[in-house]
Amino acid sequence: MKKKKAIVSVTNDLYTDQRVHKVATFLHENGYDVTLVGRLLPTSKALDRAYKTHRMKLSFHKGALFYANYNLRLFFYLLFHKADVLLSNDLDTLLANFMAKQFKRKCELVYDSHEYYTEVPELVARPKIKAVWEAIEGFIFPKLNKIYTVNQSIADKYSKKYNKDLHIIRNISPLWKPKNILSKEELGIDVSKKMIILQGAGINIDRGAEEAVMAMKYIENTVLYFVGSGDIIEDLKDLVQKENLEDKVVFKGRRPYDEMMNFTYHADLGLTLDKDTNLNYKFSLPNKVFDYIHTTTPILASNVIEVTTIVKNYEVGDVIDNHQPEHIAEKIKSILENSEKHAVLCENCRKTAQVLNWESESQKLKEIYTLHEA
Repeated sequence: MKKKKAIVSVTNDLYTDQRVHKVATFLHENGYDVTLVGRLLPTSKALDRAYKTHRMKLSFHKGALFYANYNLRLFFYLLFHKADVLLSNDLDTLLANFMAKQFKRKCELVYDSHEYYTEVPELVARPKIKAVWEAIEGFIFPKLNKIYTVNQSIADKYSKKYNKDLHIIRNISPLWKPKNILSKEELGIDVSKKMIILQGAGINIDRGAEEAVMAMKYIENTVLYFVGSGDIIEDLKDLVQKENLEDKVVFKGRRPYDEMMNFTYHADLGLTLDKDTNLNYKFSLPNKVFDYIHTTTPILASNVIEVTTIVKNYEVGDVIDNHQPEHIAEKIKSILENSEKHAVLCENCRKTAQVLNWESESQKLKEIYTLHEA
């Protein structure tokens, strides 16, 4: 049987986007000929994937010119390449996919909304630009037939706004099965102290990273490791220097997923501290939550609905009441200084990983892509 062709598009450089990689891999393993399309950055690293990838070199890297340039290039790429399925990831790829679909009548358009896009902080603070994205969404979203998103809260919001039914595919990590685990010494981790981690590709404003740094002023014999990238990393480094916390806060930068998970595995506590400052963060359920669970790393989380539900229902950590650094420090110490409590949380993570994993969650994709017909 001839393979169906799927073109999956996203605006990043493909290197660290685990959700897109997981979906592309699922389609590839279920008989699709997959091409993942993104952009090439000056700092982009080489990719080694089981499916095909295509990264476009663009003249602009941010702002309106970037999005216009990307969508125009993506539109022509989609127009001149055969596909049975176009998978648009997030609103910033949707216009090109929707326009290409008008010329490819037999092609199916699927939309994966990773977040409540028009409420991200970068747009909330820029109402004119936000209005443009809302206009694009308002024009296209009601015309879509297959839509899925990352959690119930976002699905409910979109359903109410556009009177559409959405599938829910949570951004859950696959079960972590490392070929080998690097030692703390190999990773450059201080073996004499407890380890806290805040990891991932979205260490941005209002994610609680600044307060996590300041909390370290009140904690001894413990080091906070940032393993990942984001908009405020340089500001955090300045803050660490200003507060003389170089011995308590370490930046390891963006790492390949398996190496990042090695850091997470060794951590005694994982942080996810998104603030309830906008609808997108209010409804967030970061991938790092499941990364922590899969490495049996207890979680300290902010009180946002989706994360709190996981942490409390499965008893895999604790939830802060506010973002005051002193309060965060007390919550951290209540876990790290109670060995019995810590052991119970680790065991609960181990059990929960057998329930909350991509291997189970991804089976819902079969209904969306009608794989019984493929």
